[in-house]
Amino acid sequence: MDRLDRLELFARIVEGGSFARAARELQVARSTATHAINQLEREAGVRLLARTTRHVTPTPEGTEFHRRARAILAEVEDTFGQFAGPGASGHLRIEAPGLLTRTFLVPRLPEFLGRFPGLTISFTQSDRYVDIVREGVDCALRAGHPEDSSLHMRRLGELPEITCASPAYLARHGTPRSVDDLDGHRMVGFVSSRSGAVIPLEFRTGGTTVTRRIPAPVSTDNTDTAAAMAREGLGLIQAPRYRFAEDLAAGTLVEVLAGTPPEPLPLNAIHAGQRMLPRRLEVFLDWAREIFSDAGQILGQSPAPADPQR
Repeated sequence: MDRLDRLELFARIVEGGSFARAARELQVARSTATHAINQLEREAGVRLLARTTRHVTPTPEGTEFHRRARAILAEVEDTFGQFAGPGASGHLRIEAPGLLTRTFLVPRLPEFLGRFPGLTISFTQSDRYVDIVREGVDCALRAGHPEDSSLHMRRLGELPEITCASPAYLARHGTPRSVDDLDGHRMVGFVSSRSGAVIPLEFRTGGTTVTRRIPAPVSTDNTDTAAAMAREGLGLIQAPRYRFAEDLAAGTLVEVLAGTPPEPLPLNAIHAGQRMLPRRLEVFLDWAREIFSDAGQILGQSPAPADPQR
């Protein structure tokens, strides 16, 4: 391995947390990977990785080394990409919610990879906040309004939201016909990662948006758990329509207050500020924009009139 190969190997070990995985991705023997990292640490004059029998994590010096290594590798790729024609190659690291990835991206991945056979993609999916710069992620797909102004944002589309509840809940509490009917109702609370508080219900009515805070006997900061609570009849819930498509079809959840839906969630691709996007990321963002430009149509549902992650 030359020095650039060792940098790429090191970056993939940090990002995947595994020697074996990185070795497989680069199609080298595990022993070769181990030797290459030992050589890299000798060249750097510092220990870069803390290794146990189960985990591999970067040392503080390794974290900074990884940031610089990724910048170098991106610059090399961009330099060659300018002369490589209209195609794209390389490895993409995308952070996106799991259900959103499975619903919208996975069904069309064969088409995308068929168009760009030189690309490989890994998806990072977790409920924690991902530092895309430190962790070497090319971009993150996030619903809502980003806070970090140092990052660049590209709008991909909007995700229509709905209000719904289980039939059992509606049998006990009645079906609200308007926002004024919400007295006596309960909600499944979703906790904001920004404020730590439960997000109030939101409705568009008469050309304006109103919020209503109603009791939330249960709350969570996990979207899957919130959906499970709603299915158990614990309250009204608001979330993007795609999340409840199967529940609505099966009747385990029922849409209410359809005439006063919440504001649709903007869906953005967040990436580090760069002078020029790598070709591999540019083609991915163009493709993702095609998919999300009309999420309502994809779901076979007319989007709500036009007038953060749940």
